[in-house]
Amino acid sequence: MHRIAVIAGDGVGPEVVAQSCRVLDLVASQDPAVSFEFTELPWGTEHYLTTGEMMPQDGLDLIRDHDAILFGAVGSPKVKDYVTLRDLLLRLRFGFDQFVNLRPLRLLPGVRSELSRWGVGDIDMTFVREGTEGEYAGLGDRLYPGTDREVALQTASFSRFGTERVIRWAFELARAEGKRLTSVSKANSLQYSGALWDEVFADVAADYPDVETEELLVDAAAMFMVRDPRRFQVVVASNLFADILTDLGAALIGGMGMAPSASLNPDRRFPSTFEPIHGSAPDIRGAGVVNPVGSIASTALMLDHLGHREWGDRVRAAIAMSLLDPATRTVDVGGRAGTEAAGDAILALLADGRS
Repeated sequence: MHRIAVIAGDGVGPEVVAQSCRVLDLVASQDPAVSFEFTELPWGTEHYLTTGEMMPQDGLDLIRDHDAILFGAVGSPKVKDYVTLRDLLLRLRFGFDQFVNLRPLRLLPGVRSELSRWGVGDIDMTFVREGTEGEYAGLGDRLYPGTDREVALQTASFSRFGTERVIRWAFELARAEGKRLTSVSKANSLQYSGALWDEVFADVAADYPDVETEELLVDAAAMFMVRDPRRFQVVVASNLFADILTDLGAALIGGMGMAPSASLNPDRRFPSTFEPIHGSAPDIRGAGVVNPVGSIASTALMLDHLGHREWGDRVRAAIAMSLLDPATRTVDVGGRAGTEAAGDAILALLADGRS
């Protein structure tokens, strides 16, 4: 029995999470060795407007003993983004030491990239994003607020420990998959944090002579992702840089609705979080048109993490097959289906064993 904390969150979050839960229910119905117990938690903006908290103060303790967290989206025009993000999603990532944010980006058959020159097989990269340090560490202050002397201080935190563990994890992934590893930094301008990142990468690389490596500045990496995405296989980068680059990568594979992610605690001392890259999209909330692929693909990553890689592969195959037909893919990727119909198609492929 796998205990799953379900935080549907804001906007379209409940709509895509519902499709992910349907997938997990189907897996459990078809495999007697797999079962799930869901704990649904109403945390998010509406909870904040009622209680003054995005999640309870003891929220981490309430879900600490769960095996995974299925997350929808966070954000609302009603509350400042730095409140909704930092007081819910970042509390989970930091509190559960989810220091690897895994973001695979793959252009699938039937989906047209924003860059028409690239096709299936040309875009297939996996980003390993550091998840608990960098610019998102939450260190800083506002001095002399409301005056013409106001100063905002945002301090990025890079430790050798935190940098080394995520880079080493990326090397292990690249070695296991026989792929090249690209490190992205900005050491020419960031003479402290960038230099530390590059030094640690070089130190760890010495332990992996069999892994081909490349180092790029973040601006060059953004350029090459557009000019030649085939260059990238496994990429490791800091919290901020990988966040920005993977949004670009999501656009290259059809849009934000296509991209999954997993915020992992590799030590498995705490639960890991699985969520689509996209935000809450309040403008289409309740319209039934949001693309569920990013969430369902994140659920496939959850199945991998829980030890059911075969089911994860089957879910990914069902997604790819469903995208071949415009009738079963959503409008944002050139189809005609709504959220429910797109989910139905993936479930049908799973149920009859075609994936």
